[in-house]
Amino acid sequence: MTNRAYKYRIYADTATEEFFARCCGVVRLVYNIALEQRSSFWRHFKRAEGKNISYPSQARELTAIRAEVPWVAECPIDAQQQALRDLNQAFQNFFSGRAGYPKPRRKFVNDAFRIPSSRVGPIEVLNAKWARVRLPKIGDVKFRYTRPIRGEVGNVTVTREANGWHVVFSCEFDHETPANDNPAVGIDRGIVNNVALSTGEMYAMPDGSALVERHKTWQRVASRRKSRSKRQAKARRHAARVAAKAARKRLHWQHVTTTRIARRFGTAVLEDLRIRNMSASAKGTVEEPGKNVAQKSGLNRSILVAAWFRFELLLTYKLAFRGGNVAKVDPRHTSVTCRECGSRDKGNRENQAKFLCLSCGHEDHADINAARNILAAGTRPAARAEKSAPRGLERAA
Repeated sequence: MTNRAYKYRIYADTATEEFFARCCGVVRLVYNIALEQRSSFWRHFKRAEGKNISYPSQARELTAIRAEVPWVAECPIDAQQQALRDLNQAFQNFFSGRAGYPKPRRKFVNDAFRIPSSRVGPIEVLNAKWARVRLPKIGDVKFRYTRPIRGEVGNVTVTREANGWHVVFSCEFDHETPANDNPAVGIDRGIVNNVALSTGEMYAMPDGSALVERHKTWQRVASRRKSRSKRQAKARRHAARVAAKAARKRLHWQHVTTTRIARRFGTAVLEDLRIRNMSASAKGTVEEPGKNVAQKSGLNRSILVAAWFRFELLLTYKLAFRGGNVAKVDPRHTSVTCRECGSRDKGNRENQAKFLCLSCGHEDHADINAARNILAAGTRPAARAEKSAPRGLERAA
């Protein structure tokens, strides 16, 4: 079975959007209160009841609260129960060592609620561009039908982003992984050229400098306006929409690029980069302050904008869907080793772009030479392959 998520833009009237916002607030409140109860009152509960706080006990208390508080009962109970299930799963992940301690949900960051498909009406396709779905206590919701839905719908999530409301359908369907005999490719990830292939091709993200400047302009406008005023909130919304548009452009480029690679190759060899360490701050401490902090912060920003880890995630599940895999190799010395003679010398790389071997005179683009070294290292038997995508990554498609 394969999971996919299909995301569509909702076009609703003002009253419906206000109801969405109230539902998000109620679901967030239920989650945070349940988290506070588990964090601060678990000893009292265990002393009184003789057992630990769990999802069933909190679900029973939720039913009692809904009977007494009308504005809580206004929101679909399914969405509130899903929030309690999320919290229960978060604590299970924490106690098993898979994640950190659960954190409270925040307004404008965690604006979403989820409803199981059993409580959702069938998806009705109106024409080639529009469709609608019936949600409990909300009614018919119209959304832009940009691509057909494949498989059986499991959950339906309504989420708010900077550019408006969206509906996400989580689907599951049978998929037989085909045999993949396509050739392997080495991939070098960088800043100037975001992706360089061992075949000699290089890809770079579209220029987003105009959007970056617009975002900075609106941030400056918001900083000049009166704090907590409506005009400041309006400027912040403008800045958020511009930043979201830039993020969507980067994500679209990564989807297009990874799909092209997955269709042509059977194995992709990447460097096993420690991206979290590479993008760590260089501030240091008061006793031992860091050096070149401004330059390092600019490099960190470029690494995060390039989204190397997300590129790896997208490529992993797309190759796995087509029967391919991703292999990782040690990144040391791949950029200073000559592909032709194997000479390893820091002087071989004159600058960011040019590679000139001091031993044999081989000349090539530095990123292409590194990609070929990565391919050579990844096609050895010792290369570590990842043949399946991590769980949960399919919804990025």
